[in-house]
Amino acid sequence: MEKELHLKLTVRLYSDDNQRCFGPGIATLLHQVDECRSLRSAAASMGMAYSKAWRIIRTAESVFGCKLLSSTIGGSHGGGAVLTEEATALLAAYDRYCADVEAYSLAKFREIFGPLSPQQDA
Repeated sequence: MEKELHLKLTVRLYSDDNQRCFGPGIATLLHQVDECRSLRSAAASMGMAYSKAWRIIRTAESVFGCKLLSSTIGGSHGGGAVLTEEATALLAAYDRYCADVEAYSLAKFREIFGPLSPQQDA
């Protein structure tokens, strides 16, 4: 084998009716909202339409049965959005799960595919 192999995993959560409700895209969006304090700014930083950002937030909210964002409308100090406690807990659980899956999968990947990787000259 001439090229080195690497592993790329994504974790996506689905509802019981097979509706995609949480994954790397919404996780990144929520992290960006936490950083930017604005859904519009978070979406823009990802090259995502604001309407799409709201759509995926609403889909997740309907599946999980809770609000993920607490938003304020414009005014003299401008509007913004912050994560709810539920969103913070969901995001932390998702990140922790992804890290655990990644660590396990990387170890198994090296165990199984390591012998197939090109040998480095010493």
